[in-house]
Amino acid sequence: MLQEILAFVLSTSGWVLVSSTLPTDYWKVSSLDGTVITTATYWSNLWKTCVTDSTGVSNCKDFPSMLALKGYIQACRALMITAICLGFFGSISALIGMKCTKIGGSDRTKARIVCIAGVEFLLSGICSLSACSLYAHQITAEFFNPTYVAQKYELGAALFIGWAGSILCILGGTILCFSIAGSSSESHSQAKYIYKGAASHSHISSFPRGQAQSVNQRPPPDYSNSSRMQHFDKNAYV
Repeated sequence: MLQEILAFVLSTSGWVLVSSTLPTDYWKVSSLDGTVITTATYWSNLWKTCVTDSTGVSNCKDFPSMLALKGYIQACRALMITAICLGFFGSISALIGMKCTKIGGSDRTKARIVCIAGVEFLLSGICSLSACSLYAHQITAEFFNPTYVAQKYELGAALFIGWAGSILCILGGTILCFSIAGSSSESHSQAKYIYKGAASHSHISSFPRGQAQSVNQRPPPDYSNSSRMQHFDKNAYV
């Protein structure tokens, strides 16, 4: 139960972090420095690109068309939305299947539900990790490319938040899966011990009460008088 609670806290915390990265502004950021102050700051995310001047005024422009977007932005959008949906269903499944809750049915059914929740959290973490890594790879490829003449960006804060949330989701889902494996092996060994005890009890209970402990302590039979029986004739039994 403690493993399931720990895994649930880690997974839901990671899912909240992953969900917060989707509307976060600073996925990539760049600045133009003057002699004294920063004259302008350019930043962009999956939905828009903006510029903020030295006075703090921001001007944003949404991406005009989804079909005209670059391929990596479309892939990051799809992966992030998939990760958020999987984490949502995983949190519900974990609440239903945990041992500390009173819903979900029998123990076997709850174990299956928790296993499904662990897989959903694992997939959620993998999807968000792939999205953040793909976006970061595009930024670094443009930054270190000497032939790229357009404005170069650096990694934003949203990517680091997304990586942290992805790791938490993967850790929580892994702990959920291992907790189910450990509980199943423990129940199997307990059932085997009970079976052996029942077999030994049935063997002992075949003797009368009070004689079960002294069966093996009975003295061997005395055959010393058997030779005397040979001297009796047939009339001795009459």
